[in-house]
Amino acid sequence: MECISIFDMLKIGIGPSSSHTLGPWRAAERWINELKSENRFDAVEAIKVDLYGSLSLTGKGHATDLAIMLGLTGADPETIPVASIDSIIQTIQSNHLINFNSEKIIAFNPDTDIIFDKTFLPFHANGMIFTATIDGKDYASTFYSIGGGFVVKEALTHAKENLKIYKTFPFPITKASELSTYCSNENKSISEIVLENEKSLRSETEIDFELNRIWQTMLECMYIGCHTEGNLPGGLNVRRRAFDIHKKLIGNAPYNTPQEWLESIRRTEVKFRQILKWVSCFALSVNEVNAALGRVVTAPTNGSAGVIPSVLMYIWLSRIMKLDLTK
Repeated sequence: MECISIFDMLKIGIGPSSSHTLGPWRAAERWINELKSENRFDAVEAIKVDLYGSLSLTGKGHATDLAIMLGLTGADPETIPVASIDSIIQTIQSNHLINFNSEKIIAFNPDTDIIFDKTFLPFHANGMIFTATIDGKDYASTFYSIGGGFVVKEALTHAKENLKIYKTFPFPITKASELSTYCSNENKSISEIVLENEKSLRSETEIDFELNRIWQTMLECMYIGCHTEGNLPGGLNVRRRAFDIHKKLIGNAPYNTPQEWLESIRRTEVKFRQILKWVSCFALSVNEVNAALGRVVTAPTNGSAGVIPSVLMYIWLSRIMKLDLTK
């Protein structure tokens, strides 16, 4: 039985996939931490990564190999400058060297040291094995990316770790009916019950800070998606649609900054159908940023990353425009 924080569900990271991009990236980070905890990191002479099952079959399309390389450099998907990703990858590919955790240079050729194996490991379809060579001996560690950016080594260990968190919650919830009962008995809304659980893990100041960071990331993502023209990467020449939709919706409204952009949206035509077009535009803009290895909020997966931001913007627009949602 597992119970997780909203900040486990809403993760900031790089697209396009929570299980095939963000998960492997985090697995690389965890492996580095594991090597350090075992006092092996400084002695590593060579590294290789084997990707199995689904990570192998769709890994190229989901940039799994790129995520692995970025994770091995010690870059954090929450803070890495997105504009620097291409140059980091190109440097590794051209020089056949990697700055392991930004601490030591190691020979690394992605073409031979990241191996795509179509066979499946027993526990999960998204398996990967990291191997470090030390004094001529190989030390391997297996991880699984189980979706939503979650990474585990063994299901049992993961469950026990989360059970400790579960026991700290004042309102442990395993099904919707329990949540409904808590709301009735405590005379609280769903958000208030969730907040009480979160307060058992961190202070209200920390909660507010993290929620604002998530919301600002969503806003930035929508803004970038609405203002980026051209084709999506990947070789299929898929044209970005959010740019054109946004251009039609915003019209000639003047603005120079993201905040002024929001103010301009407020002044657009207040009609229900128009608002729905905006919502679709917001969702599409996030999806396109996600597909282009941009920074998004996993909500709760990268595949659905556009839904929550667009719904939140819908609520915001309906309130500030005093839109009658009953019509």
